[in-house]
Amino acid sequence: MSGLNKSPVTLGVHLAAIRSDRKLTLRQVEEATGKEVSNAYLSQIENDKVGAPSPHVLHALAELYKVDYTHLMELAGYLRAPVQHASGERHGRAATFAEISLTDDEEAELLRFLKFLRAQKDDK
Repeated sequence: MSGLNKSPVTLGVHLAAIRSDRKLTLRQVEEATGKEVSNAYLSQIENDKVGAPSPHVLHALAELYKVDYTHLMELAGYLRAPVQHASGERHGRAATFAEISLTDDEEAELLRFLKFLRAQKDDK
């Protein structure tokens, strides 16, 4: 297969991976957000049936999952990703691979691999 096909990580895929990593069910997220995000609506978001949920919903999920709200806003299309400066400094989880400049496909593959590793660890 050619590496030229870029399939960016969608907001839905990203949120589903985080929820799975946190071992939360859709109903648990609904309860934890005080029903600000219904389980049915979150399911639609995760399955990319809803392209850009409201900033309010994204904020509730960012708070619950303890992830960067700005990144969720970027994935939803509300914000543009910041331009990387010549210094190459990056923050958060991206700093781990700052010098590598991961493609969206590579980032998605790393998330899948991390999920696999954690599942293996849980089986032991």
